Amino acid sequence: MGDTLDKAARENFPVAPGFLPAAWRDDLMAVYGFARLVDDAGDGDLADPAGTAELLGAPTPSEQSDDTTFRLGLLDALERDLDRVFESGMPGAVGERPRHPLLRALVPLVGRPDVTPEPFRRLIEANRVDQTVARYRTFDDLVGYCTLSADPVGRLVLALAGVSTPQRIVLSDRICTALQVIEHLQDVAEDFANGRIYLPASDMARFRVTEADLGRSSADDRVRELVVFEAGRARTLLDHGAPLVGTVRGRLRLLLAGFTAGGYAALAAIEAAGHDVLAVQPKPDKRRLAMKAAAIFAKGR
Repeated sequence: MGDTLDKAARENFPVAPGFLPAAWRDDLMAVYGFARLVDDAGDGDLADPAGTAELLGAPTPSEQSDDTTFRLGLLDALERDLDRVFESGMPGAVGERPRHPLLRALVPLVGRPDVTPEPFRRLIEANRVDQTVARYRTFDDLVGYCTLSADPVGRLVLALAGVSTPQRIVLSDRICTALQVIEHLQDVAEDFANGRIYLPASDMARFRVTEADLGRSSADDRVRELVVFEAGRARTLLDHGAPLVGTVRGRLRLLLAGFTAGGYAALAAIEAAGHDVLAVQPKPDKRRLAMKAAAIFAKGR
């Protein structure tokens, strides 16, 4: 459990920054813990996969024919545990409590008007997709994946704050999709080493980039031009979603400004690296991030 939550420190912006009330931080870390656990299960990064499977009542690695079958079984077991979260969180519930401690942390969130199982299920489904899909043909295909892998997190933040509206959800989705695309740009080399490519195939063809080009130690001009193009798309999404910040007030406004600034700061880091995302993994400069967050907070976008 500790290994999973410790990964929060590696994100582009703090998941539950100290300026938030303790109750808010607990809520956000509960959601982050679930999302990170599901990602680790889907990526094969669990510290103790066999122990986690036994805890959830899923077949262990030794009982499955291959890694993909094991991971899919583990994701199914996590979804069953999610069902226990919402069953045990209802008034007067007498059903079985969630088995995994990171899912038990979600129980206090159940019963709030805007908190539903759907965003959590989408995060699980994104990791099911990862087991069988390692390439995306078009940018629209990639955005469709982001509706499962990224957008639910923003929707949960709005739900926990009690400020969900159709307009805010649209803006939040744009920010979250942008942040996911930017993360994919930061991780091109790492993803390629793991057999995945999140750069759309149609865009790679447009810039005459081959899969072999992504396995080099540094990016040539064609790869850099492709990264510039995808970074521009992500920036446009961020620009279109950033007005979300101006629709809320107080500490929530600062939190959303921070998330959005994290995206802009990561884009700046990619640019500072000369768009060579193969030679280095660009990371946001904390001072630049803080300054951008302050500016977005002040302007409301």
